[in-house]
Amino acid sequence: MNLGAPELILIGLVALLLFGAKRLPEIGRAFGKAIGEFKKGLKEAEKITENEQEDKDKK
Repeated sequence: MNLGAPELILIGLVALLLFGAKRLPEIGRAFGKAIGEFKKGLKEAEKITENEQEDKDKK
């Protein structure tokens, strides 16, 4: 599923209508932080999985 420029513009306009111009930057920041935390959690999960796999391989 690829989003092109027209789709992104439409999503932005809908968000602007729903949340208003004042709240949109706050929502964007919160969304960005949430994505960052999600990626950080994925990296931690990968490290744990790799460590467990290494421990199994040593046995």
